[in-house]
Amino acid sequence: MTERDIPDNWSSDQAGEPIGFEPNYISNNQTADTAAIGANSQSMKKSKKPDGTGLAINDNSESTFNLSVLIEKLPPWTKNWVVWAAVLTLIPGSMGFLALSILFKLPSAPNCPQIFWPLASASVRVHCAQLAASKQTINDLLQAITLVKQLPENHPLRGEINRLLEEWSRDILKLADQSFQGGNLEEAIATARKIPPDVKVSELVEEQIQKWQTIWSKAEGIYQEAEKELRQRHWQSAFMLTAKLLRVDNKYWASTKYDQLNNIIVTAREDGDKLYKAEDLAKSRNLDNLLKAIKLAEAIKPDSYLYQKAKELISGFARKMLTLAQAKMKERNADAALEIARQIPPIPELQAEVDDFMVLGEAQRSAFIGTAAGLETAIAQAQQIDASRDVYNEAQQLIARWQLEIEDVSRLEKARNLASQGTVNDLTAAISEVQLIPGNNPRGTEARQEIGRWRGQVETIEDRPYLDRAEQIAIGEDVNSLQTAIAELNQIRSGRALYPEARKKMRLWTAKIERIQDQPYLDQAKALADSGNLTTAISEAQKIASSGRALSSEAQSSIDTWQDQIRAKESWQKAKQVAVTGTPEALSEAIQLANRVSSRNSLRLDVNIAIDQWSQQLLEMARSQSEVDVAKAIDTAKLIPRGSSAYTDSREQIRTWRQLMIPKSPPSPSVESIPELTPAVPESQPSGSPN
Repeated sequence: MTERDIPDNWSSDQAGEPIGFEPNYISNNQTADTAAIGANSQSMKKSKKPDGTGLAINDNSESTFNLSVLIEKLPPWTKNWVVWAAVLTLIPGSMGFLALSILFKLPSAPNCPQIFWPLASASVRVHCAQLAASKQTINDLLQAITLVKQLPENHPLRGEINRLLEEWSRDILKLADQSFQGGNLEEAIATARKIPPDVKVSELVEEQIQKWQTIWSKAEGIYQEAEKELRQRHWQSAFMLTAKLLRVDNKYWASTKYDQLNNIIVTAREDGDKLYKAEDLAKSRNLDNLLKAIKLAEAIKPDSYLYQKAKELISGFARKMLTLAQAKMKERNADAALEIARQIPPIPELQAEVDDFMVLGEAQRSAFIGTAAGLETAIAQAQQIDASRDVYNEAQQLIARWQLEIEDVSRLEKARNLASQGTVNDLTAAISEVQLIPGNNPRGTEARQEIGRWRGQVETIEDRPYLDRAEQIAIGEDVNSLQTAIAELNQIRSGRALYPEARKKMRLWTAKIERIQDQPYLDQAKALADSGNLTTAISEAQKIASSGRALSSEAQSSIDTWQDQIRAKESWQKAKQVAVTGTPEALSEAIQLANRVSSRNSLRLDVNIAIDQWSQQLLEMARSQSEVDVAKAIDTAKLIPRGSSAYTDSREQIRTWRQLMIPKSPPSPSVESIPELTPAVPESQPSGSPN
């Protein structure tokens, strides 16, 4: 049977037409051809004329025909045999040709879109359904299923129909899986659920849908977890989660979403580096660094996963700028504070606070001028702050303070004018004026500071003559002059302005007096030491060292030097006495005693010569001992000290002796020296050996 394509305009409505005409279905044991023949026979019966007229022969007729008369009435050409011969040749040939052409002509395929389905046979339905299913589209497969699924269960083609229904349902599931793999879960589910529930494969539909939903939910969970790690700037964790998408049984998540998430991570990591750098800059709390940090954070685009984090950081950086501005305001540097506040970026949750700071800061800047006019201006500016503003209460407190300050400022200005004259009377009058300002007033601290400064000026004017006279008297630098100068400075009482300077000069002049008085005694002790009487010199110098006077440090230093000389001399004498014994142990002990002499001592030259001699003696002893006992020789050579003239030779000698002490292994014969072995004739075995 030739397959004819179904036009695209063959809708599923046409395919579904038999459902509405169930009573008109042809019996399952009746073919399309017999149905057609039956219809034609009925049509022919209806077309017969009831009156019996025509050429039909009536067997019951009693009339007879005269054949000769009939022949005579025929036309002349009918009597020619040639004509009859031709007619008898053409008619059978034409019929034979027609029969052969009908025999070899293939039956034409049914035109499925034009079929009247209530009268269509099962074979036609199956054929048209197969044509529709061959297009492998969801609608065509569903149309194919609809064409055949309602045929009777006892139909001879039911086995083939069931097989086709299962095959087409699986094809629909495959197409649905393609939608799922392409990233459209809802479309895949909707497609799968179009499979009729009475088809055998429908049992797999919910199972497949559940599998898709599980895979999709798992992939979404991985993706969301990776997004969460991105927002927390955990790049390594995000990358590890992204790799899990490659193992998801879905091409869309394993390719498209994987690549998308990878690109997002790369971009987020770049944004994260910017934010880390911004945070590092902001740690310094420097204005320029804070502005740079804000600029870096503002570079994060709204589509970035770190955009919200960037906004939070910008808000934090702006808060730090406001804190920095507030600190400058507390330092009474209003210009710097307001300049910082002007550069704070617009942050909705912070803008009202910044605006309030600016308004109140302008008033404080006027107040910091320190004049009555400046305070009045500050009060006027602060009074303009509305009661609805957050800084209203603070502004009212400042207004009350500034109102108190106006009177204090007037007194301070008057006192400063008096103090500018510089005389004792004017300074005293200025102090009296400022003392009228209560200590708990806003300018009370400033008033106390001015009082202290002016009192210092008064005390300096009053005590300067004592200091000048003392310096004139001390010019002689003898004991009497210096003592008189110190007595003059004692008239400057403790706590007055020039008292620290006076005490410094008194200590200097007292030290000069002590040096003048103690220097002869120290010189005498040094003379005794130079003459070799170190014990007496130490005794004399000890009196000065223990006095705590000016020369006590110098005397103690001399005592330490002389005591070192005594100890060095004793060590040297003892070393020479020990070395006389001449044994290795005695020489080693003598070297140790001699080394106690300091390198700064004059005896050190003799000590070095002696140590070299004793070291040479030890080396010679070791060499002699090596002829009998190498180990003992090595122990003796080890006694030679580093830095002596024999030290290098002793080390070389020790290495040589140690090599001699290493046992020598027998030399292995060379290949050339090994004689060729010949089989030896075995001797008679002992009687006790086994056979």
